[in-house]
Amino acid sequence: MEKFTIYTGKSVPLMNDNIDTDQIIPKGFLKQVDKAGFGKHLFDEWRFLEDGSPNPEFILNKEERKDATILISGENFGSGSSREHAAWAIQDYGFKAVIAGSYSDIFYMNALKNGLLPIRLDQEVRKILSQLPADQSITIDLPKQEIRTEEANYAFQIDPTWKEKLVNGLDDISITMQYEDEITAYENKMPNYS
Repeated sequence: MEKFTIYTGKSVPLMNDNIDTDQIIPKGFLKQVDKAGFGKHLFDEWRFLEDGSPNPEFILNKEERKDATILISGENFGSGSSREHAAWAIQDYGFKAVIAGSYSDIFYMNALKNGLLPIRLDQEVRKILSQLPADQSITIDLPKQEIRTEEANYAFQIDPTWKEKLVNGLDDISITMQYEDEITAYENKMPNYS
């Protein structure tokens, strides 16, 4: 997993509440097993018209928002089914973090396990962030648990265990591999019954 320490990027507001995993990545695109390639279908039913052309009214299709890497949203983000593909699609599209009021538990864990930073912030702060100009970057400082804009800084909370994993780029497999010598030593002590 890629480390997440200090990240600066542009944001895009999608302030709907209750954005579910079917809206994030519709079920018709879940046929592949690789994590790559889901980004082109992110918010598919909103991003594209029935004829497959880009919906000019959808904010991710606005020219000034196309390079945004921080998604700002409403309450209960990622509700619905437990598909991990939702986190994959958001990341594959290019987002590094999602800032919302709350998350479904399953989406929140899927995001963290895949290195996508889900940040919880109050509505007042999200409203301020959602109104930033498209060309203004914001900085997320995970070690300091702080979001910085040109105007102000905003603190956020995160579980210390997940913070450590993200800052150090550690997923479940890499944590297990830290004990490779001990695992090998244990396996070598086991009787061979073949």
